Amino acid sequence: MIVLDSLGIGNAHDASAFNDYGSNTLGHILEKSGKLNIPNLEFIGITDFIDNEIAKKNHVNSFTARLNELSSGKDTITGHWEMMGLKVAKSFKTFYDNGFPKELIDLLERETKYKFIGNYAFSGTEILKKLGEEHIKTKSLILYTSTDSVMQIAAHEKIVDLNQLYKVCEIARKICLKPKYFIGRIIARPFLGNDKNSFYRDNYNRRDFAVLPFKETVLDILEKNKIYTLALGKIGDIFSNKGIKKTIKIKNNNDGMDKIIFEINDNKNDGLYFLNLVDFDSNYGHRRDVLGYKNAIEEFDKKLGELMSVIKKDDLLILTSDHGNDPTWAGTDHTREQTFFIAYSKKINNGKFLGEMSTFANIGATILHNFNLKKNTYMVGKNIEELFYENKIIN
Repeated sequence: MIVLDSLGIGNAHDASAFNDYGSNTLGHILEKSGKLNIPNLEFIGITDFIDNEIAKKNHVNSFTARLNELSSGKDTITGHWEMMGLKVAKSFKTFYDNGFPKELIDLLERETKYKFIGNYAFSGTEILKKLGEEHIKTKSLILYTSTDSVMQIAAHEKIVDLNQLYKVCEIARKICLKPKYFIGRIIARPFLGNDKNSFYRDNYNRRDFAVLPFKETVLDILEKNKIYTLALGKIGDIFSNKGIKKTIKIKNNNDGMDKIIFEINDNKNDGLYFLNLVDFDSNYGHRRDVLGYKNAIEEFDKKLGELMSVIKKDDLLILTSDHGNDPTWAGTDHTREQTFFIAYSKKINNGKFLGEMSTFANIGATILHNFNLKKNTYMVGKNIEELFYENKIIN
């Protein structure tokens, strides 16, 4: 299962409630940049989600669907948790308008023994240009947020040791579990470079300190039933490593694809191989870089071809996303959009578009069914029957 982080497809029914009516990440990238060179994605059905495509391509080896989100939010945690069976009914707290309250900053400084600078919503790359040199001079940590429920703490790796930065974030995580500060993620943002013109984020050493899922997820059910679960990229952080057997960090999208291909070839364990490709979101969506996003999709397509060449006949490949991040939209925030579902297998021979579905959680229910397991009663979502009853993917 591969999450193309932020590659939404527009048309969320409640987009107006999020000030996102009309957003469409994939559609607007295509509109602004022209035709995408993505033969492998086209082969498995991506054109089902492109409204202005004149001729839809047949995809006999895959089923596709549009997914709506039940949860309240448009962020990484709510999207991924819903995929794994949980409806997040109450949004995490955000501090976009005025930054974090003084009493929280005072508490952080008292507990961590560090001073903080910044404390406003800002682009993660731009704030390094603005405050990076001051951080180096004063050793004060850079603190910022966005319209998501996040607290991001940045420090230069030659000024603050990585383990020390992580320790600061762990302290912040504990403090921000209090109901009045209940933030979804604390993100450690180490960076490198010599000055404001050369600072860059070290995404390999980024760490997300997320709240624990409030109930067991599909991953926990898999683990309890001794099904191997491999998390690549930030999947482990999103689920606080609950229900995960092994975690592998990645440097970027291409590295993530190379590593999942290697693991499929090298590993004898049947199970769930779960990869998040964050570059789409962090490098191009938030930065409103249409051309960069387009190029990243085309690079992914090449790697997808490599992956499709090594998966076995009884493997099931699922592609999806967790929210939108339209690079043509105002601001720098995620956008509330539908996401795509593509399920590809060499066993499927009657693939088709299945229409709209009510929740991302149909993915998790389908994964459980793949392993002959049942979801817990509180979980949302239902198995996508066409994958199994017509094609007999399971033995």
